[in-house]
Amino acid sequence: MKQSDKRFAAGEIVKGTIIEVRPKEVLVDIGYKSEGSVPASEFEDIKTVSVGDAIDVLIEKLEDKDGMVVLSKEKAEFKKNWDKILTICNEGGTIAGKVKAVVKGGLLVNIGVEAFLPASQIDIIPPKNLQGYVGNTYDFKVVKINQDRQNIVLSRRELIEQERNERRQKLLAEMTPGDIRKGTVKNITDFGAFIDLNGLDGLLHITDMSWGRIGHPSEILKVGQEIDVVVLDINREKERVSLGLKQKLANPWDNIETKYPVGARVKGRVVNLVPYGAFVELEPGVEGLVHVTELSWTKRIAKPSDVLRQGQDIEAVVLGINREEQKISLGVRQLEANPWDKALEKYPPGTRVKGKIRNLTSYGAFIELEEGLDGMIHVSDISWTRKINHPSEVLKKGDEVEAVVLEIDKSNQRISVGVKQLSEDPWTNIDKYYKVGDLVSGKVTKLASFGAFVGLQHDIDGLVHISQVSEERVDKIKNVLKVGQEVTARVIKIDKSDRRIGLSIKAANYSPELLKAEQAVLDSLKPGEDLVALQHAFDAADEAKQEKPD
Repeated sequence: MKQSDKRFAAGEIVKGTIIEVRPKEVLVDIGYKSEGSVPASEFEDIKTVSVGDAIDVLIEKLEDKDGMVVLSKEKAEFKKNWDKILTICNEGGTIAGKVKAVVKGGLLVNIGVEAFLPASQIDIIPPKNLQGYVGNTYDFKVVKINQDRQNIVLSRRELIEQERNERRQKLLAEMTPGDIRKGTVKNITDFGAFIDLNGLDGLLHITDMSWGRIGHPSEILKVGQEIDVVVLDINREKERVSLGLKQKLANPWDNIETKYPVGARVKGRVVNLVPYGAFVELEPGVEGLVHVTELSWTKRIAKPSDVLRQGQDIEAVVLGINREEQKISLGVRQLEANPWDKALEKYPPGTRVKGKIRNLTSYGAFIELEEGLDGMIHVSDISWTRKINHPSEVLKKGDEVEAVVLEIDKSNQRISVGVKQLSEDPWTNIDKYYKVGDLVSGKVTKLASFGAFVGLQHDIDGLVHISQVSEERVDKIKNVLKVGQEVTARVIKIDKSDRRIGLSIKAANYSPELLKAEQAVLDSLKPGEDLVALQHAFDAADEAKQEKPD
């Protein structure tokens, strides 16, 4: 530029030559009548400044009090850069800049002029450590300029997103199911993990992570981990990609029948206990179910946790395979011989057995024949003659008893045994023991509102109806008879079909004629009043809530 072309006015940028370097200022010849002065602080390193260097400077004042021209190197650069930034911004371009410092809310960046980079615009995920960016140079997009205040706001995130979007579109266009891609674990949730495929996020669902059982994705993955994944499905419209990890390995169910044939003994680990059974892992991705009914041949196991614990190694037998539903049925009891297979041979009907009473129920008693095999004595098979409401009336837990095997039901795993079958039914020979008119003695065993039961020989009870106690009217049986009292009575009725014996205390001294008359009275009782039959009498006793003697 010729001397005559230069415009010497405040605000103009002119070229100058350094003529002297001082500690606090640098003197510059701009071709004006007097020299100019630039503060030494405007140079990055004053030691690198040499006499003769050409620089651009901005005229701040043509003459100060000392007659010198006041110049600024920084303002010259700022003005040139400002114009450049305005052009870039208007064209939507990018600009390079160096991060100078961390400031409140973000970073200070030198792009020729100072500009602000908010923390939210540094990266896609705002970084926690901003100090790591200081001193580094990056490309930025100018997103906001305030010319009056000369403020500039930058964004690096927009450039990254733009770049990712371009990569995403490219990935979506070229990707096909079956591809194996490298990715980084970006985020982990309860249902899976999001994998960054360098521009595109894909979902790796928990069910596609392993052929085996996984409680949570964090068991096998961590954020930031690099992994190879298989592309399973692509939805280009919604820009969604499904990924798999287990698909890199062969499906263990493909040759399951060969690996675990029915009948084979296998080893595995209990991985889950539920009320109906136990899940056993045979290998990663292959689990079998031991149903609660397949744990023991003989024990009634309420829940698997009574005999198994999680993490326990066990042996089992393969019972069945459903490859389509990926289910294997296992059994533990099949490891041992089924005692019921030999039960019929060992305990044929008619066999006499001995054992301890193991348990009592309302309908009978269970007697232990051997380890794992019980026989059931039904309440009706305890006595030929007595109506027993509950087995505890004659049996108690721990009693050693003898019984006869009545029936074996292998399919339902039941052995029926009886105690009364050890002896002959006295009612088959009742005529030998009792006849109408016989005088008998016995003790009162039970009182009811309608009469009293008297224990006779041969384990038979007779019933004295309330009308047969005395010639005088009896309102309450307990007023005239007590349990344990010894009485003498006359047999006035024997009914074989209903297995009943009627007694009369008042007829003990009757003549044969009076006996016949009394028998006629009993025969004429209404059905509801005919309580001589022992079975009906006991039923009525329960309903009538037996009155206890004083």
